Amino acid sequence: MRMSDLVAQHILSMLEESDGNAEIRRNELASDLGCVPSQINYVITSRFTPEQGYIVESRRGGGGYIRITRVKMDKSTAIMHIVNSIGATIDKATAEVMINNMYNRSIIDLQTARIFAAALSERVFREIPQDYRDKLRARIFKNMLLTLSE
Repeated sequence: MRMSDLVAQHILSMLEESDGNAEIRRNELASDLGCVPSQINYVITSRFTPEQGYIVESRRGGGGYIRITRVKMDKSTAIMHIVNSIGATIDKATAEVMINNMYNRSIIDLQTARIFAAALSERVFREIPQDYRDKLRARIFKNMLLTLSE
């Protein structure tokens, strides 16, 4: 398992244990997990974003902390939030992260996650010129999400 996956898994377990709220001291967590503090920053900025349903607050200094809160939304609101966060383009990796987050938050089931992943995979877009792939992927992803919210 990669270090970033280990850090993310640890933070997710902290969120589960404390009903969607976790307060982290970056240096302490880095020491506990055997990584550098910048690795903690990377994971938080890439995997705990508003688009993925999290609010991140931080306070610098000796008593500083990073507070992560999982936003509680109903399924329809969550889907619309995701649709609005996609924008005009989305790459395969970002789509996969969003699909995994939707599955982990029980917005979609495993079968739906697999269908989304298959429909948005690079294999599907092989014949499409590179310049258009991410635009087309975004339009397909949004349309699939809107279909779920109906």
